Amino acid sequence: MSYLKKYSVLVLLLSVFVPAVCVSQTNPPPVAMPTQQNKIIVDKIIEAANYKTYFTDYCLAKINATAEKEKWNDQKTNEITGSINFRNFRDAVYNMFAFYNEVELEELLSKYKKDSSYQTQNVITANKIVTSNLEIFAKSLVEGRYVK
Repeated sequence: MSYLKKYSVLVLLLSVFVPAVCVSQTNPPPVAMPTQQNKIIVDKIIEAANYKTYFTDYCLAKINATAEKEKWNDQKTNEITGSINFRNFRDAVYNMFAFYNEVELEELLSKYKKDSSYQTQNVITANKIVTSNLEIFAKSLVEGRYVK
């Protein structure tokens, strides 16, 4: 009997302490972001590409479509519209440019400034990840998650 008790105690102790010692998962890596200098250039690209206007127009279109579909009153529509803020979405755009170096960003900026066709069909709106993130953001916006 004592033989069985010893093993029972050993199994019990191992089952308690082994999970505490073992680490099965690690934290995910942080989101890639551009350097501080590159953020300045990305901000200039956002301005040159008129992306804030595109962002606002896209959000307004989603809000207006939902308001019409769900028959919102003017107060709710105005409240949701007032919660549009590019700062809440800016990191998604920064992440897209995280792997560009300063020379590539400067070159892209100069193309946006010189050629107006880049302002309507630009790399930001053509990026599927940013477009998907914008769709998710607009859905959250319409659900009222950014209303203060």
